[in-house]
Amino acid sequence: MEAFLQLAQGSGFANLSWGNWVMFAVAGTLIYLAIVKKYEPLLLIPIGFGAILANLPLAEMGSHADGIIGLIYDQGIKTELLPPIIFLGIGVLTDFRPLLGRPLTFLLGASAQLGIFVAALGAALLLGFSFKEAACIGIIGGADGPTSIFLTSQLAPHLLGPVAVAAYSYMSLVPIIQPPIIRMLTSKRERAIDMPQMIKVSKTAIILFPIVTGIIASLAIPSSAPLIGMLMFGNLLRECGVTERLRKTAGGALIDIVTIFLGLTVGATMDAAGFLIPSTLKILVLGAVAFSFSTAGGVIFAKILNLFLKKKINPCIGAAGVSAVPMAARVVQKFVSDATDGKVNPLMPAMGPNVAGVIGSAVAAGVFLTLLG
Repeated sequence: MEAFLQLAQGSGFANLSWGNWVMFAVAGTLIYLAIVKKYEPLLLIPIGFGAILANLPLAEMGSHADGIIGLIYDQGIKTELLPPIIFLGIGVLTDFRPLLGRPLTFLLGASAQLGIFVAALGAALLLGFSFKEAACIGIIGGADGPTSIFLTSQLAPHLLGPVAVAAYSYMSLVPIIQPPIIRMLTSKRERAIDMPQMIKVSKTAIILFPIVTGIIASLAIPSSAPLIGMLMFGNLLRECGVTERLRKTAGGALIDIVTIFLGLTVGATMDAAGFLIPSTLKILVLGAVAFSFSTAGGVIFAKILNLFLKKKINPCIGAAGVSAVPMAARVVQKFVSDATDGKVNPLMPAMGPNVAGVIGSAVAAGVFLTLLG
């Protein structure tokens, strides 16, 4: 009997706290949204299950424990290995032709990073976060999970769980958050602006773009090189036409494997003691502010550009400047199409600022690392 009691007292059941139960509910919510609502299932399911593992008492499955998840965290996150590899796969999957065919839309991708800096300043000046913590919170506005993880793991690793959950959650909620903001900032006439087909881009320009952009961006902001460099290398594999096996691997099996490890490890940072604190709620609220301002920044800047352009652009495509590729562009397409009874369908014009936003968020992270790292 004594041995049985000793075994029972040493079990995880006897050591469960109310915080563990709350985190199980949070993890269950993430998994529910992934399966039932189809919100970013490739990301939210690993994150949700990682959160479950992190809250199993005595199991040593948290990211800061000595188990297998801790090993992946130490070797994959702290060493800055996994997020750049994700960017390699994103580069393979990204078509920059819409951006090259309308170079002006690069400005929309840049302006849609407004929320990053608004939220960062608000976190530092109004809510008492340190500047390093504020930068990590602000980067949520870029709607780019790997970039958020890359920056937070270096500047404020203790905030990795809340920041990553906020970043991926708002990425998945793009179809809910963006349409009301676009509707508020545009008129019926502006939504009906049709845009001509983009200029045809030469094969030479398509191949030179990742090389030249990688060099210029990395020389301008050296700390952004791990993300920008891998993004552009992946795009070169896509476009050069002579590395089909590498393209398939980087854009398929490799990115899938890394996504599993990254999601599980990020979820495993969500232990009750580190997640259920007042700053988590502040981060979630600030993340929503950052994302909203980023959406608004792209739309407003597009309206400003129209003051100087003879051929007007549909300002709704500015909302696609957040780097949730290709979801943000699809949201803009559906919103405009619904608003015009299918007469205007700006999917390809919206892809220009959308892919530009990927570059913009990585550069913003590099700026923060240079100033604060």
